[in-house]
Amino acid sequence: MTAPDQPAHLALRHPGGVTPILIGLGALPEARAHLEGWIAGRGVFLLSSPDILELHGAALAQFRPAAARWAVLNVPDGEAAKTVETAERLWREMVAAGGKRDSRLIAFGGGSVGDLGGFVSGCFLRGISFLQVPTTLLAQVDAAIGGKTGVDLPEGKNTVGLFHHPEMVVAETAFLATLPRAELRSGLVEAIKMAALLDVGLLARIEADLEALLAGDPAVLAPVAAAAAAAKVAVVERDPEEAGERRLLNFGHTLGHAIESAAGYTGLRHGEAVAYGILFALRLALRRGLAYSAAARLARLLGRLDLPPLPPLAADDLLALLARDKKARESGLPWVLPEALGEGRVVAGIERPELAAELTPFLAEPFALPAA
Repeated sequence: MTAPDQPAHLALRHPGGVTPILIGLGALPEARAHLEGWIAGRGVFLLSSPDILELHGAALAQFRPAAARWAVLNVPDGEAAKTVETAERLWREMVAAGGKRDSRLIAFGGGSVGDLGGFVSGCFLRGISFLQVPTTLLAQVDAAIGGKTGVDLPEGKNTVGLFHHPEMVVAETAFLATLPRAELRSGLVEAIKMAALLDVGLLARIEADLEALLAGDPAVLAPVAAAAAAAKVAVVERDPEEAGERRLLNFGHTLGHAIESAAGYTGLRHGEAVAYGILFALRLALRRGLAYSAAARLARLLGRLDLPPLPPLAADDLLALLARDKKARESGLPWVLPEALGEGRVVAGIERPELAAELTPFLAEPFALPAA
């Protein structure tokens, strides 16, 4: 068992090889020797935002002497960075800076920076090696793991992307100490999502330690982040390209992505939108036999997060966005629904009339479950 003050060592096996994952306090110092060898003599592109560089940029300064060249690629924080136009700008900056097939890219920031960095590196010169150094809880437990990358189009989130696994994920939980409570809340939703369907013991731990987790206590955050990351690794290894079981990780994301798009990616963080997506999915699951006690337990936990209210949304707008969801198949849009705590399934063929019938009361009272 990993000591509380030592990072957890995970390994994600996938068709392209193995991605080591270090997560916990001291992850970055422990990875130093490996990363210096990976960087040695190469051109390195550090993709990050000005805010992250101001807060944590000094932590990466130790690696700069090993590089032949070091160029910073600045992007905005959040979903605003994930556009085709931003990707094109970065590719052109990389060409101008002398980028080569053996150059390296470090994605240093939250989930959006990681998504963009993976996409940019995966397409540049048909693919260069990159490193994930996530600085938010959401990215450390979910977005940085699994090789999914992408950018958004006006029509939907992550509409353009590819699978491109990083050389390594270095999730230094010391970075989490600077996160505001709202950002920790957003990341905890992703941990709750995985715990609800994959690790009921982790769900109980989050319930018991919620206030300390929201307060950013590093001793409490590190093991929860490691357990959530381990749950995701196990699923991704069994289904690396989201052909089956991995789709369970989309619990809450189907409506969550539609909410983000309808709101113009403002007003709610990603995890907050996913929380509302989980609440809606519980309604569909109750129609299919989920025990009311299980749905109420999840709704109660999400209620304790003190989420910001839903922005004004129209059911018809959400239904139109759902029809364009990138996960849709010929059989319809798949929904991830819990059958019980610790067990989920993918359900296709839920028709528009049922969705419309549930959306209207949900938008009026998102935390109110249908009567048992």
